[in-house]
Amino acid sequence: MPDIFPPALIFIAAAIVLPVLPKGNLRALFLLAVPLVAAHEIWQLSEGVTHTYELLGYSLTLMRVDQLSIVFGLIFSFAAFLALLYAWHVKDTVQQVTTLLYAGSAIGAVFAGDFVTLFIFWEGTAVASVFLIWARGTEGAYYTGMRYLIIQIASGVILVAGMALHYHETGSLAFGALTLGSLGTWAILIAFGIKAAFPLLHTWLPDAYPAATPTGTVVLSIFTTKLAIYSLARSFAGTEILIYIGTVMVFWPLIYAAAENDLRRVLAYALNNQLGFMVIAVGIGTPLALNGVAAHAVAHILYKSLLFMAMGAVLYRTGTAKASGLGGLYRSMPITALLCIVGGLAMSTPLFAGFVSKSLILSSVAKAYEPLIWAALLFGSAGIFYVAGVRLPYLAFFGEDKFAGAPERPKEAPWNMLLAMGLTAASCFALGLMPATFMSFLPYDVAYDAYTPDHILTQLQVLSFTAIAFFALWRFGLIKRPAPGILVDSDWLNRRLALAIVKLGAYISRNMWGLMSRTATRRLDAFLASIYRAHGPQGPLARSWPAGSMVLWIAVLLGFTLILSFSQSL
Repeated sequence: MPDIFPPALIFIAAAIVLPVLPKGNLRALFLLAVPLVAAHEIWQLSEGVTHTYELLGYSLTLMRVDQLSIVFGLIFSFAAFLALLYAWHVKDTVQQVTTLLYAGSAIGAVFAGDFVTLFIFWEGTAVASVFLIWARGTEGAYYTGMRYLIIQIASGVILVAGMALHYHETGSLAFGALTLGSLGTWAILIAFGIKAAFPLLHTWLPDAYPAATPTGTVVLSIFTTKLAIYSLARSFAGTEILIYIGTVMVFWPLIYAAAENDLRRVLAYALNNQLGFMVIAVGIGTPLALNGVAAHAVAHILYKSLLFMAMGAVLYRTGTAKASGLGGLYRSMPITALLCIVGGLAMSTPLFAGFVSKSLILSSVAKAYEPLIWAALLFGSAGIFYVAGVRLPYLAFFGEDKFAGAPERPKEAPWNMLLAMGLTAASCFALGLMPATFMSFLPYDVAYDAYTPDHILTQLQVLSFTAIAFFALWRFGLIKRPAPGILVDSDWLNRRLALAIVKLGAYISRNMWGLMSRTATRRLDAFLASIYRAHGPQGPLARSWPAGSMVLWIAVLLGFTLILSFSQSL
């Protein structure tokens, strides 16, 4: 493989140069050029290992290239281009620099050949991404960002602990296939699971993404969780427990997404649901399933980015993304409304990328003789289409017009946002329209036809039933806007449990301190009483001693001293 400049370092070098460039169109063009140059470099790669270094006796590999890393590297670069185009109007240097560092760290982790290199870039994604939350500038964003950072750094700490244990057990730091069983591999799985938003480890996701800036949320939705999916596919393909973890992920977020008022938070839960599809496919671990993981990661990055872009545009123009304050926006934001609907259709409708990728996963599950998991995925697909593909556009753009009496209606999204959304929608359509080309980039050479009659019929039946159910409920007035308020997730349990543990610890500490204090006080009182008895006015040491007795005791003490000195000289 030719010795090329690592794509991750292209982003990092650009982040260093960026602050000296004047704000304006020149800087925006420079930003757009960076991911295109990186994508060109990745496109030229051939499989192999390069940029290997020796550090403190360890062999570190900066570039380990195969088709799996190429697929993720390309989609990360292209998605970064779309996100930067979407954020063309943003002049905040901090957001621009951290976006480049975030993308570069994610791509660096994708091409890492060892766990030390992975860890460095893994933590890079955590540190860089938090600034996209803090850039919102609110007190809530600050505290949310701190919580996000702590959880992401904790993932890195667990990763490095697992890495150290694994090295002690095997003598290898290679970032490759692992067999779950040892303490080290379990720690690595948990570290990946935190970023992949496993059940009960997921609450950072719906908290952090809606707290970021309108453009920052789009960037956040691209990298962190998909990097975790890549890492799982790289290390834990075929690990059966992931099938059941993924199944819970498919169902769990639907409960909250259906009741949530903040539409960006709805999309965060929908993102978590789709991660469950990929985790299940990693657990299946066959070449067909792993192709499904890579394909769905690509499709999901595109259509979920499109939906986040639409909600970001709504937030940018109206100042809110809460369903209780939206409605009727199709009248003044018709293009955004149309592109949002396309994003919903792209999740699983024929002729779009999501249909192809989900067909791969469903087929891999069916061929693995997992009928219950297959049925769960089909139900999850219908549920998320209802929540994010039909209900979300309705709540944001249709229904009661919340802006009818306003002095001025919200304007259509800026041209750069519309262009970014249009390119993203076109990409979803192009990949769905040309499935053979799409699948030619996937890691394994597996013959597969997504557009068979049974695939099309099954998916259309599910989607048609979901849409009919929604419009029937709407027709009879059963579709209600979520009530304003805060929806508490499973972190309620964590917080209550943590509070109970703290209270129990405080109670035990308080009582132990009281017991030790009382015991020490009693012993001190007894000691002082004994001294008083000996040295007090009535004590024996206070009496008058005859001169002969004093001479006798001095002679005894002197003799004892001589005996000790003599014994030490022997």
